[in-house]
Amino acid sequence: MIEYLSFELSYSDCLIIVAVAMLVGMAKTGIHGTGMIAVPMLALVFGGKASSGIMLIILSIADIFAIIYYSRHASKTHLKRLLPWAMVGVVIGTLIGEMINDRQFRMIMGFIIIISLVIMVMLERKKSRVLPEGIWFAALLGVLGGITTMVGNLAGSVMAVYLLTMRLPKNEYIGTAAWFFAIINWIKIPFHVFIWKTITLQTFLLDISLIPFVALGAVSGFYLVKRIADRKYRWFIILMTFVAALFMIL
Repeated sequence: MIEYLSFELSYSDCLIIVAVAMLVGMAKTGIHGTGMIAVPMLALVFGGKASSGIMLIILSIADIFAIIYYSRHASKTHLKRLLPWAMVGVVIGTLIGEMINDRQFRMIMGFIIIISLVIMVMLERKKSRVLPEGIWFAALLGVLGGITTMVGNLAGSVMAVYLLTMRLPKNEYIGTAAWFFAIINWIKIPFHVFIWKTITLQTFLLDISLIPFVALGAVSGFYLVKRIADRKYRWFIILMTFVAALFMIL
């Protein structure tokens, strides 16, 4: 057991935290499913709700790497469709988060990931070229994305459903997701600081100390995603979503 920034951490806790920082860095630069694996890992160390504030700053740091590299690939059209609804979801998620405990948190997130996985597999098997054009689709996924990112930083699976349905190419998928989460994560910070109180000076300093590991993960993500073809990338996201669901449920 060691004491670091007033946290009492075991050596295994420290390894988990470092692994989480690297996985988040990889997630933000294209290896998206690794971020969903990182969320339950951090919850093992700090608990579900407490870990959400710590994770948020790690995500916000990693967002910077993603938008610098992929900014030119983002789809402004899809961002304009999603962001207003996602902000509504953040407010709803803030209220929901005040009413649930860690066990309920894990169960809700597990079910959301599983439902998202089923939808993604159905979309791939159907291979439909008809895209949902009504505002209802962006509104539904945007609100659900806002709720899930606020409650558990797990909107990756929800956004994957929307972006895969839109049949975006690999780099446009990553760039659009990068800007979406960068904007939403910065909007979420005041809610965590002033309402949930899950971000403090202590947790902020812990996150800042993890920047080298986030950067290492980000560079690894850049390297790996270049070597995955568009079609294989879509199935890779689905596979990693399934792994994340197992982590959350078990």
